[in-house]
Amino acid sequence: MFDLGWTELLLIGVVALIVVGPKDLPGMFRTLGRFTGKMKNMAREFQRAMNDAADEAGVKDIAKDLKSATSAKSMGLDKLNAAADRFEKWEPGRKAGKSGSEGGADDSAEETEAPAAAPAGKAAAKGPETQKLAEDRAAASGKARESAARKAADRHNAQIEAAAKERDAAAKAGTGGDGSK
Repeated sequence: MFDLGWTELLLIGVVALIVVGPKDLPGMFRTLGRFTGKMKNMAREFQRAMNDAADEAGVKDIAKDLKSATSAKSMGLDKLNAAADRFEKWEPGRKAGKSGSEGGADDSAEETEAPAAAPAGKAAAKGPETQKLAEDRAAASGKARESAARKAADRHNAQIEAAAKERDAAAKAGTGGDGSK
């Protein structure tokens, strides 16, 4: 707290010996020790009271809920980290079972597949799950494109109808509304 070294304490002791005197020095240190003990006791009691108030308010429960809600496991980041580790260890030319470094049950066909970011012009070796995922994504992409095209056509038609109504309204306003000029 005060960051006093041995030299500073020695200097304070020498000054106290000179100022107070050798006769009253033990009594002064005893009083100082009691005062320090009382201060520590008050600080401990205050800390305990604050912790009790926090417990009554439910702060610890909220903190525990926040920690569990933001944990990597509850957010699924543990599986993401595991997948990233598998990707880092992936060797494109290696087939499952040929590597002696990790010949355990964690080796799967996914490690021998080509990355999903392979160029569209080149045929990449894909496992059945990857192929199904690619087909699903392609179908979803086609549906999204069709929906966007339909919406664009509807907007275009609405703009044409609005322009036609404005023309008709301008034509009626120019003729006086009765059809004669």
